[in-house]
Amino acid sequence: MQPTKTIFAGDKKVGGSLLTPLESRLVRWAVPKVPDFIRTYHLTLCTIPISFFIVLFGFLARYDAAWLWGMSFMIFMQWVTDGLDGAVGRAREEGFIKWGYYMDHFLDYIFLCSILIGYMLMLPDNFKYIHFFVLAVFGAFMVNSYLSFAATNEFRIAHLGIGPTEIRLVFIIINTLLIFFGRTHMVGALPYVLVLSSLGLCYLVFKTSKQIWDIDMQVLAEKSRSVREVKNGKIWENGISTSSVARTAAYTPASRQTSGRVSQNITPALAPNTPAPTDRSRSSGPRP
Repeated sequence: MQPTKTIFAGDKKVGGSLLTPLESRLVRWAVPKVPDFIRTYHLTLCTIPISFFIVLFGFLARYDAAWLWGMSFMIFMQWVTDGLDGAVGRAREEGFIKWGYYMDHFLDYIFLCSILIGYMLMLPDNFKYIHFFVLAVFGAFMVNSYLSFAATNEFRIAHLGIGPTEIRLVFIIINTLLIFFGRTHMVGALPYVLVLSSLGLCYLVFKTSKQIWDIDMQVLAEKSRSVREVKNGKIWENGISTSSVARTAAYTPASRQTSGRVSQNITPALAPNTPAPTDRSRSSGPRP
């Protein structure tokens, strides 16, 4: 029996975050208003220039914190394009399902790196090592989602009610605080951000690994049950078990006729030391 082909489910996200209901309503309202000349891949590729401007505004904010308003606007625009690209593609049936999955989430990583690099350009040099570890931990959350999808075919990007939309909102709030209160508090908060995000990553990896472990154990149990059924002669083929076929062949008389002909498919089982019946048509004795 050939293995069943798994249907790609990368375009269907499992679960949701706190803002998912509101976000879904906004996307349904906005999709019909997207001009026809804007295609789904245009929206996806918008993340490239957006990421460039985020890094640029982060560099300029080193000298004037007001440039962080530009970074926040770019984060908002990335939310708009990222939320609409898949919805527009499904509404217009443009395809690009697997390409969209690959390019969309690869550029999501580029977008995340651009934000953290922009912040790194604002910080004193002695805090850049902590910033590097923050980038590594945040990137690990994305890697966990992709590996989990490969093992379960369920794409989950929101955990404990927190998803990409909530993370973008946090970055915008951070920018606003930096504009009004300066970078001093951000520098002091970085170690706490690193510790809390690391603990969240450990919990997420434990939860995901337990889910995949249970899947493997379920497959192993089903395989063991199938092996026991083979050994017990309980394999069913076309609705009839092999053991039933053997018993039928042993006890069906050879003289049973079907449609006027003697059945030749089932041979009678003879007891030990029992002579085989002779064909009367070949007998040398007189016929009645």
